[in-house]
Amino acid sequence: MSTHPLPPIVDAATWRKELETLRIREKAATRELDAIAAQRRRLPMVELPAYTLEGEAGPIALADIFEGKSQLIVYNHMWFEGKEWQCPGCTGFTAQFTRLNFLDNYDARFVIVTQGPIDEALAYKRRVGNKMPWYSTANSPFGTDMDAPPAGGFGVNVFLRDGNTVYRTWHTNGRGVEQLTHTFPLIDLLPYGRQEEWQDSPTDWPQSPTYSRWGTSQEIAAAYGDPVL
Repeated sequence: MSTHPLPPIVDAATWRKELETLRIREKAATRELDAIAAQRRRLPMVELPAYTLEGEAGPIALADIFEGKSQLIVYNHMWFEGKEWQCPGCTGFTAQFTRLNFLDNYDARFVIVTQGPIDEALAYKRRVGNKMPWYSTANSPFGTDMDAPPAGGFGVNVFLRDGNTVYRTWHTNGRGVEQLTHTFPLIDLLPYGRQEEWQDSPTDWPQSPTYSRWGTSQEIAAAYGDPVL
């Protein structure tokens, strides 16, 4: 006898009928996402001032972070001064991106910007095994202006470069960032889903407090980081 709750057990024909009913909604959602992307491509944009950030080699103009590309995706990583371990959500989210060269074919780049001082940020990058390029906005208003102020604020911003002029084209935060991750889409396929209390699940489905199943920054470091640090 099973020790955990199970979905109803039916014959193959009934299962396929239920699956096809769900597929109608899934395809409608796919078409809606296509329509949202089409609207995103038609958004107006805002010209930005000439920000200077800091990278591994020193001060760098925002326009130069593009490295010759015309498009740039920036993840604003939360940073809390004096903390050994930074936001586990940001740490886990950005740990996924280990192969980004495919963006070269789309004239684009994807980087991390954080409010932490560049030396501390780069040390944290090595500690947790992050593979993305990191930049600091500790000495610039860029983070705050992009809705990621000190001691809080995470999100995604997208920029377009025309010569040395940079424009802000899109921004999201909160659960809007989920569309860029593969973790939640995979977990949402599972019968028990994310197993978080806020989710609409059948009675007796396993559920835990929100975030309680997320990996910690220490776990990310143990799995991917530099063991010397």
